[in-house]
Amino acid sequence: MTNAPEDFDQSHDALDARDLEIEIDPDFALDEALQETAGWDDEDDPEETSGDLDLAARHALRRVAGLSTELEDISEVEYRQLRLERVVLVGVWTEGTVEDAENSMAELALLAETAGSQVLENVYQRRDKPDPATYIGRGKVEGVREIVQSTGADTVIMDGELAPSQLRNLEDKLKVKVVDRTALILDIFAQHAKSKEGQAQVELAQLNYMKQRLRGWGGNLSRQAGGRVAGGEGIGGRGPGETKIETDRRRINNKIAKLRRDLAHMRTTRQTKRNERRRNAVPSVAIAGYTNAGKSSLLNRLTDAGVLVENALFATLDPTTRRTTTADGRVYTMSDTVGFVRHLPHQLVEAFRSTLEEVAESDLIVHVVDGSHPDPEGQLAAVREVLAEIEAGDIPELVVINKADVADSMTIARLRQREPHSVVCSAKTGEGIAEVRAAIEADLPRPEVEVRVLLPYDRGDLVSRIHDLGEVVSTEHTGEGTVVVARVSDALAGELEPYALVPAADE
Repeated sequence: MTNAPEDFDQSHDALDARDLEIEIDPDFALDEALQETAGWDDEDDPEETSGDLDLAARHALRRVAGLSTELEDISEVEYRQLRLERVVLVGVWTEGTVEDAENSMAELALLAETAGSQVLENVYQRRDKPDPATYIGRGKVEGVREIVQSTGADTVIMDGELAPSQLRNLEDKLKVKVVDRTALILDIFAQHAKSKEGQAQVELAQLNYMKQRLRGWGGNLSRQAGGRVAGGEGIGGRGPGETKIETDRRRINNKIAKLRRDLAHMRTTRQTKRNERRRNAVPSVAIAGYTNAGKSSLLNRLTDAGVLVENALFATLDPTTRRTTTADGRVYTMSDTVGFVRHLPHQLVEAFRSTLEEVAESDLIVHVVDGSHPDPEGQLAAVREVLAEIEAGDIPELVVINKADVADSMTIARLRQREPHSVVCSAKTGEGIAEVRAAIEADLPRPEVEVRVLLPYDRGDLVSRIHDLGEVVSTEHTGEGTVVVARVSDALAGELEPYALVPAADE
């Protein structure tokens, strides 16, 4: 044991320098990170927000290309190196144009890279409908297998949701891991979920997806328990009983039931907060839209929320609600929500229903669309499809065309013509943010009851509430108190009734 340090030094020196090469993210400011770590203070730098800290933590765990995940024995020393999965993308084109198929494959590539993989090849096939046995047909399976062998890929990602039999047949023929679009999106959600509610929602969606796809090698899941396999029961515990797959499915069902109970309690807490806002007649605005359209950036611009912003799909999973005010002093809330995507897995919509209720119960939906995307109309349609599924299709909607600094002017003009009730902005540069704020304030619901009250000077609390929750028309200070003419909610009008003044025309 006395030679261990020398052995370690020798093994360390024996490492090839190429094994230590890593790619540096060009967007990562190394000197700023070092300053923050050392605790340096620069008066010119803005204060760090929670979003900055979340982004730094996420980048600290980013995978690196060219390194391996295997454990290698190097002279009594083991090194584990984290690498990107090498994947091949496969799609089936059943409808639409070639451009639609290419956009779908490009989005699948972004999803794969967000999940932590390196895309080697992508192929898609024109078919009237997917093959019921292998999704892509026998001939294409052989072609994909040749691509996998030539590129050294370890995963194949299919652009669609596979049936359990299709998944099993493809893995048997390709001899590598096969993942469908639903499992890919669930994996991204699992990486990005941070709150307790978000993690429970993702786990619930994953278990619902996994329950239908249980399988094992060599038929071991059809084995019946007995002897020590039966938990050490021995005599009296053998004989016909649950198979392994039945036991696993029962455990999954028990876990699903527990998660649903936990989410029901969390939903009650969220509903209580919404009821309190509704009781005080505080209007709510929900920012919805396609993933990576710039919703979090827009929320930061409008409310200084400081939430995480990253150029990645599904960077935001946990909803953030911030209080803000209009130019005339009315208070309202603005919520950032999870992004949508084409063919959003049904399991996610069900699991995130309590979160999506922030959208369904809002007074106004700010629908953010990426003006620089190749198919912004497709994004609008995909989001509205999900909004209809959660019964939010009838809520007033304001379309915000974001990323105007990099979008094509012809595309913006086409979108403005298609969506008359829309505004254009760039959340990154701040261009058009004033117009967005004015459009939101104009669309907010206005109080219904007009009141004219004389409030004593010792009831300044009521004056403040009128300014916060109502729309003040005029104020006048007299010897008896403050005369306020305003529009307020029914609840606040009831509290003000003892101080009501008879209109001058009726006196």
